[in-house]
Amino acid sequence: MIEDYLQPKKSKGQHWLTDNDALESICNSAKLKPGEQVFEIGPGTGELTAKLLEHGAKVTALEYDPELIPALRSRFKNIGEDKLQLLEGDIRTYNFTDISRSDYKIVANIPFYLTANLMRRLTDDIASKPSTVVLLVQKEVAERVAAKPGAMSIIAVAAQFYYIVELGPVVKAELFIPPPKVDSQVLVMTYRKEPLYPDIDTGLFFRIVKAGFSQRRKTLLNTLSSGLRMSRNEVETLLQQVNIQPQTRAQSLNLDNWFDLYQAMY
Repeated sequence: MIEDYLQPKKSKGQHWLTDNDALESICNSAKLKPGEQVFEIGPGTGELTAKLLEHGAKVTALEYDPELIPALRSRFKNIGEDKLQLLEGDIRTYNFTDISRSDYKIVANIPFYLTANLMRRLTDDIASKPSTVVLLVQKEVAERVAAKPGAMSIIAVAAQFYYIVELGPVVKAELFIPPPKVDSQVLVMTYRKEPLYPDIDTGLFFRIVKAGFSQRRKTLLNTLSSGLRMSRNEVETLLQQVNIQPQTRAQSLNLDNWFDLYQAMY
């Protein structure tokens, strides 16, 4: 239910989704149970917010656009604060401390330009991570995060290190107001309650990963040598120890390959 005087702003990457089936598919992907705590990023005009409330979630919604706050408060004026909290703020600087004191899920239809920053926060910044993250993002971004060896990236390695990553339904561009240039897709990430690799120094692990991806078109022999300040002979010996060919590129490795490199080094 979009207010007539409200128009999505291109400058804020706003594309509002009103299709009932698409909204329902986002909620279903989160496997919501009554009473669960949900953090929504960018409620916009509140279409997804209303669906989350219908599913019985207790919602904390963070909206960046101050002009939308009055309309949201008006729309949900009869919803108690025990069920819905509307906050004004920027997800790029939001402090997750309060909400992360208890188990929670993140469910959101986010502007495309926020995706990289949010993924970094979900993997690097938040100490108490959400049990489930369901994001409607640009289709090619969803595919990139869920990529397999051969098409891996730092964002895929980081996401899959902390979460089980799955692709949900595709949402066609024409279902948005205004329609974006590309289709979107639901990205589902379930936090790994048990670490993929126990007793690992994540700082050192991702130092190797970042070095490997530092020059995407170059081989691991070159990128690891440059990024880790090791001689080519040292890197070649290291790669031989873990049965990786020196001419391999970083996008071809799986997480176990990176862990083998980490163990060989440290």
